[in-house]
Amino acid sequence: MKSTTNGLKWSAIERLVVQVIQLIVMLYLARLLGPNAFGLVGMLAVFIAISQTFVDSGFSSALIRHTERTEKDFSTAFYFNIGVGVFCYSVLFIAAPYIAVFFEQYELINLLRILGLTVIVNSFAIVQRAKLTIGMDFKTQAKASLISVFVSCGTAIYLANMGYGVWALVGQTLTNALCNVVLLNIYIKWLPTSGFSKTSFDYLFGFGSKLLAAGLLDTIFKNIYQIVIGKQFNANEVGLFTQANQLASVPAITLTSIIQRVTYPMLSNMQNDVGKFEEAYLLTLCIAAVIVFPLIIGLGITAIPLVAILLGEQWLPAAELLTILCFAFMLYPIHAINLNLLNVKGRSDIFLKLELIKKSVIVCMLLITIPMGIKAMCIGMVVQSYIAFFINSFYTGKFCKLKTAKQLKVLAPIWFGVLLCALITYCISFVVSYHIKSVYIQLGINLSVMPFLYVTFIRFSQVDLYRKIVATIFKAKN
Repeated sequence: MKSTTNGLKWSAIERLVVQVIQLIVMLYLARLLGPNAFGLVGMLAVFIAISQTFVDSGFSSALIRHTERTEKDFSTAFYFNIGVGVFCYSVLFIAAPYIAVFFEQYELINLLRILGLTVIVNSFAIVQRAKLTIGMDFKTQAKASLISVFVSCGTAIYLANMGYGVWALVGQTLTNALCNVVLLNIYIKWLPTSGFSKTSFDYLFGFGSKLLAAGLLDTIFKNIYQIVIGKQFNANEVGLFTQANQLASVPAITLTSIIQRVTYPMLSNMQNDVGKFEEAYLLTLCIAAVIVFPLIIGLGITAIPLVAILLGEQWLPAAELLTILCFAFMLYPIHAINLNLLNVKGRSDIFLKLELIKKSVIVCMLLITIPMGIKAMCIGMVVQSYIAFFINSFYTGKFCKLKTAKQLKVLAPIWFGVLLCALITYCISFVVSYHIKSVYIQLGINLSVMPFLYVTFIRFSQVDLYRKIVATIFKAKN
C-alpha cells in the first residue's frame, strides 16, 4: 500500500507538472505561431503515433503483467523494439512524399523525415520504463520527464522566437524524446545480457499482439479527424481542431494516466483476490469521476473567455469546438479504467474485440457528420463516447460484479451534480457578462463559482466518497 501511495504521488507530480509546463508553453507558441503551424504537425501526428504503437507492440504491458519475467524477456523486448523502430522510420522516410501529396502540403516531406526520428529514439527506453513501472519507481521517471520537458520547451521557445515557425514544434518533440531516453538510460544502467529468445517472444507477442491491434485501431481513430479535416479542409482548420482537441483531452488523459499507471500494476498483483480487487476497482472508478468530470466540464464552460485571453482572437473559432469536445472527454477516465480491467485479467482478445466494435461506431458517426462540417463531427465524438461507455462496461461486467447498472449507480449522481453545477455557473456568468462586457470577469466567475458549488455538492451528496478521498489525502501527507 505504501509503494502504491508513493507511486501515485510521484506519478501525479510527473504528469501534472509536465502537462502544466507543456500547456503553458503550447499556449505561448500558439499565440506566436498561429493555427497553421499546429495544423501541419497535426497532420503528421497519426503517422508518428502509429509507428510508436508498432514499436511497443504491447510488450511493455506484457512485461509488467508477467509475474515470472526473466532477463531473456527484457532482452527480447529490447531487440524487438529497436528493430521495429528502425523499420518504421524507414517506412516514414519513404512515404513522406506521398503523404505530402495526399494533404497537398509539400513542406510535410522534410517535417515528417525529421519528426520521425523520435520513433527510433523512443525505442531505446521502452524496457527501462517497464522496469521502473514494475518496481513502482515513478520518482525516477518523474525526474527524467521533468528535466526533459524543461530542455525541450526551452528549445521550442528559442526556435519560435528565432523565426523557425513550425520547426519549433518539431524541435520540441525531438528534443524531449532524446533527452528522456538519455536520462532513463543513465538512471537505469541496463543492457541486454541475453540473446533474442523465441520462447520469450512468443509469450510477449502472444499477449501484446492483441494490444498492438487494439492500439493501432485506437491510434488511427484518435487521429482520424485530423486526417479527414486536413483532406477536406486545410491546415488552418486542422490547427483549430487540434488545439481544441488537445485542450479538452490533456486534463482527462493526464489525470487518468496518473491513476492508471499506478493501479495497473497494483490491480495486477491483487487479481486473484476477487473481493479486494473489485473494491479497489470501484473506488478507482469513483475517484477518477469525482476529479475528472468537474475539471473537464469546467473547462468547457470557460472555453470562450479562456481561449480569448490565452490564445487571442485568431483562435476563437476553436472555443466552440472545445466546449463540445469536453463532453466527449468527460468519460475518458471511465473508458480507460474499464479497459484496464481487461488487461489485468489477461483478456487482450476482448480488448481487441471492443476496439473493433467502437471503431465501427466512429466510422458511422464520421459518415453521418462529415458533410455537416467540423462542429457536427465534434458532436459525433460526444455521441460515440457515450455509446462506448455502455459497450465497455457491458463486457468488463462479465469479469466482475461491477456491471453497467452498478457503474451507472455510482457514476450518475456525480455526472448529474457536475452538469447541474456547470449549468448554474454558466447562467450566472452569462447574466453578469451581458451587463459587463469583460472576458476576465466571465472567467473569474466560472473559476470561483463552479468549484464552490461542486465541492459543496460532493460534500453533502457523496459523504462516504468524500471522506475516503479526504482520508487518502491526509494519509498520503502523513
